[in-house]
Amino acid sequence: MNMPVSAMFNLSGKYWLLACLISCVAGCASVAAEKQEPKIIVILGDSIAAGYGVQPAEAFPSLLQQKIDARQLPYKVVNAGVSGDTTASGVRRMPWLLKRPMDVLVVELGGNDGLRGISPDETRSNLEKIMDLAREKNPTVQILLAGMQMPQNMGADYTRKFKEVFSEVAEKKNAKLIPFLLEGVGGRADMNQPDRIHPNPAGHKIVAENVWAGLAAILEK
Repeated sequence: MNMPVSAMFNLSGKYWLLACLISCVAGCASVAAEKQEPKIIVILGDSIAAGYGVQPAEAFPSLLQQKIDARQLPYKVVNAGVSGDTTASGVRRMPWLLKRPMDVLVVELGGNDGLRGISPDETRSNLEKIMDLAREKNPTVQILLAGMQMPQNMGADYTRKFKEVFSEVAEKKNAKLIPFLLEGVGGRADMNQPDRIHPNPAGHKIVAENVWAGLAAILEK
């Protein structure tokens, strides 16, 4: 086939332009796909995370998502709070939770252990197991542990040992620690529902701030 050089040049130019357009579209699609797949924050918790007695949008996990969205951070909060759960329940649920990606794990468990008088050693072992399971699946997962405390009517020795569990586990397992999840909420009638155990909407706002203080250090670094 005989074709003038100028025509061949024009034809080649068209193919080059088409290739550029295809490359550009593919690149834009790739960027869009990345934006559509945020990193996952799993909150493994009990009735506090589950938002017992308040609307889902009022519970602290939803408030954390609002903070994340306001800062345009690429993270999605998955609320895995179940009322009544203990640390042992958390261990049992981990294999199911680990079926999906998990980039950050917030462990909000232990309160029901204390209220039931479960041995602090058992609580410690379960918390460590939860973290071990998470890191076996994803060695780079970031873990935030929410500390809990018990009222003095549980006995001075028990309350001391229980409180120490969280800081000791966080240090041993290289996890970030929220010293006390209910700081500014626990024991305050105006921040809790009539049962004096579960935060009301105002209490959840403070809990969200307590959690955010630790979570922000992970997400914004």
